[in-house]
Amino acid sequence: MYEVGDKIVYPMHGAGVIESIEEKEFLGEKLKYYVMRMPLGEIKIMIPINKAGSIGIRSVIDKSVADMVLNFLEKMSVEETSNWNRRYRENMKKIKSGNVFDVAEVVKTLTIREKQKGLSTGERKMLNSAKRILISELVFAENMEPDEIENIINCRIKY
Repeated sequence: MYEVGDKIVYPMHGAGVIESIEEKEFLGEKLKYYVMRMPLGEIKIMIPINKAGSIGIRSVIDKSVADMVLNFLEKMSVEETSNWNRRYRENMKKIKSGNVFDVAEVVKTLTIREKQKGLSTGERKMLNSAKRILISELVFAENMEPDEIENIINCRIKY
């Protein structure tokens, strides 16, 4: 169980800080929720504590892993599927996994594809979402501002 002040990642949404733990009644049943504040967009999300594990909630990576992610962005080779539907499904699966390296891979492959061939509206939305998720976690791990992290990411991705 996480505590107030813990930094956690909610797959498909990104990283945030547990601001409080509240009990709410929903359909006649009292449930406890983590109230997570996300630094990007100042959004608050309520996460049922009893579903945190199945949702994929996890702690934010530490600085050493964050450095590995940034190096991974620079060094990983890009192989992508030419079929749009298959590529979209594979990328969505990676984002939903909550694995920071998978999300970084989606960011890199879609960024390169955008520069080389352009992206469809759906893939552009996916890139923006994956980038937001990645940045939100690296902000905590590296203790930097979002625009600093975004600049580092952009510099690490070679076209």
